[in-house]
Order: sequence, then structure tokens, then C-alpha cells
Amino acid sequence: MRRQLTIKKGLDLKLRGSVADPTPIKAAATPAVAIVPDDFPGFLPKPEVKAGDAVKAGTPLFRDKNDGRIKLCSPISGTVREIVRGARRHIERIVIDSDGRDEKVAHPHPTNADELRLLLMESGLWAMMRQRPFDIVPASDSHPRDIFVTLTDTAPLAVQPATVLKGRYDSMAAGVKALATLTHGKVYVAVPKGCTLDLEGAEMVEVAGPHPAGNAGVIASHIRPVNKGETIWTLDGATLACIGDLASGKPVDHSVAVAVTGPEITTPAVVTTVPGATMESLINGNLRPTSRPLRVISGNVLTGEDAGIAGYLRWPYRQVTVIADGSDVDEFLGWASPAPKMSLSRTFISWLMPRKVYSPDARINGGRRPMIMSGIYERMLPMDIMPEFLIKAMLSHNIEQMEALGVYEVAPEDFSAAEFADPSKLELQRIVRESLDYLRKEI
Repeated sequence: MRRQLTIKKGLDLKLRGSVADPTPIKAAATPAVAIVPDDFPGFLPKPEVKAGDAVKAGTPLFRDKNDGRIKLCSPISGTVREIVRGARRHIERIVIDSDGRDEKVAHPHPTNADELRLLLMESGLWAMMRQRPFDIVPASDSHPRDIFVTLTDTAPLAVQPATVLKGRYDSMAAGVKALATLTHGKVYVAVPKGCTLDLEGAEMVEVAGPHPAGNAGVIASHIRPVNKGETIWTLDGATLACIGDLASGKPVDHSVAVAVTGPEITTPAVVTTVPGATMESLINGNLRPTSRPLRVISGNVLTGEDAGIAGYLRWPYRQVTVIADGSDVDEFLGWASPAPKMSLSRTFISWLMPRKVYSPDARINGGRRPMIMSGIYERMLPMDIMPEFLIKAMLSHNIEQMEALGVYEVAPEDFSAAEFADPSKLELQRIVRESLDYLRKEI
């Protein structure tokens, strides 16, 4: 069965630096990788290794303090350089120096659903999935009503996963069969409109529309919304392919295809690397000559993390965007300048140039101010909720109102377009993340 899903609400940003040819090319070998536990909400890390230990691809690095069966594993073979801690001994990241040998842990072939669940936890693939409500790593005893796989990406400058993962369709098909044993519901696989991919055992969903149409939460809200007491899992195509390898008894291919994009990149391209690779190995001399400070983002401009050129690729490991930082700009008349600027309103003459593409910087272009009830959130969030009232309930920690207004359906990424367009300049994604963590602790 194949569904057609067309989303009307949302926002597509027209930015310079898109990838012309999505065919993946090999990135420069990364000398090290870093895994950041904060990228995995709901996972409380306890180290399984120490500095100087030798590891293989698939060796557990951390286990969850609340459930030791759930682990985060190394994507490469090498030696643990250091476990970096911050304030109050908070673990910021673990850094592993590569030995270039790509030795892998051999996993047994699971023969039933219970063995598969335990193997997913041991191999680290369990932590690559997300559970709704709360947008966290699934609990070990979680049994999803349905599972949603996204092979479409509508974020700015993103490349379609269904295109870059063409060589792993067999592994994805095996992954669908494996996931089907873990749910009594359906496995939904979302692909971009016009994609002919058909995975046996999955209900295929063709998605069209502006961002955030490609988000798993938005897709789920239009098919089967999450209600209180229900659980769904979400994951991307690369994780699905790895699950297929694991379920088939084959060595897990931990490689990822990363789109290196943005107006400050000379030749945007899709490169193949490993999770947690260094930014230098991904960019590798591909920056435009400039004396301006740059913002090197692991991810897209709406949801990514500022990693810096000396940083590492962060989960979900599929995009890098480089833009100007903007800290050196001293613009005449500031935001009131009549020059064409990227805007959703008719404040600037850019509304007369609908096809114009932009090279934005990281400035927020305005000061933070009290929340303005403008209706802009509803235009940016294609879900059957009232986002302005939900954000107010979150700010006031009103649990009853949050539940009534659909908090179990949302994740921070769903508010990324609304945060960009917000005239109040509120950090909506941070508010949602903190509220979901608060709600989880309280109930």
C-alpha cells in the first residue's frame, strides 16, 4: 500500500550552497571521532572504557546508568584518547583516535525478536532511534504502537536520503522485516514524492511540502498521531540499513553519507565518512577564501549545532552547513537597511524577488522580546495542535494544559521553522526540549 501526503504549511529557505550532484564521494580519512552523549536525550552515560583502551567498531563506550543494556558504541577501531568532562564532571564527549584498520565486533545472528532487541541495545543501534513521546532514546521495555522511518529530508540544503542510500536498499529491506517483529502495528517508510522505492512489509508514504514536512513527528501526526499512553519509534534510513545488516548476521556498515553545504563551501557535495568524524576531514580545503569568521554547523541552519572547524560531526550525522558568523558585521541602519534581505514579511523589497537565493549569517536580526501572538507558529507547524498556546503552557510548566494541547506529539525539531520565523526571537527548540525533560521527570 502506498500513501500520498501533501503538506501545505511550513517554510522552505532559499539558500546558496546546495549540492548539485548527490552521488557520494569518499571523504578524507578522519584521524579521530568523537561521540557526544548529549546528542542522545534520555541516555545517562556511564563510561565502559578509559583513556588508552583499544576499541573496535561496535565496542561499547558508554552504558545507560538507568538501564545498562542500552549502550553507545564506537563507530571505528582505534584507541580511546580521552573522556572530556565539563562542569560537575558532566561527560561532554569521548574522543577515539583511528588506527585505520576498521576492525569490527562480530555480532551473533538473532533468531527471534527478543534476541534482536538485546542485540540492538548491545550494538548501539537502539540509541540511534527515538521514542515519542518525549523524543528520547527508547526505553528497553518500550513496545511501539508503530515505527516511522524517514527517507526524506526537507531541511534547508539537505539531500534526500532515499537518493544517497541507493546502494543500501537490500539492507533497508532487511531492516523493515526486523523492525516489523518489534511492533504489533505498522512500519511506515516516508520517501519524497516521486520516489519509486518500495520496501516489502512497509507502508510507503510519499511526502511533499515545505519544511518540516519531512520530520517524523509531522508525518506521524498526519497518519496516526501519538496519544497519551501510546509510544512510537522514529529513525532515519541509515539506521534502518544498519539494523538490516545486524538482523541478517552481516558486519554492520557504520558509514554515513554527509551533505557538506552552505554559501561558504566552494563545491558542495555528499561525502562518505563515519559518525563523529572531524570537521576538518569533511571540509578538507573546501572553504571559500575569506577573512570573515565562519559558523561551521553540524546539521542544518535550523536545528544544527555550532561545532567549529576544530569540532566533530554530531548526531544525526547527515549534514554540515557553513555560513558567515556575522559577528564582524556593522551594517548601516541595521535591520532597517532597505537592502534585500531574507524575510517572510513585506518589510524588505525581497518579497518582489521570490526566486532570489540568500547567503545568510548567524545573526538573529533583532532583540528578544515578550511573546507576540501573531499566528506565525500555526503557519510554520503543520500539526493539528495550537503551538502558541502549547509554548505558553510549556513556559508555565502547566502539565495538564501541555497534555491537552498535544505535547506527546512534538519534538524540538518540529518547531525549527517556527523559531526562525518567530518575531519574538524565542528559543523555541530549547523551550520544547526542557519542557519534555521536565514532563518526563514529573510523570
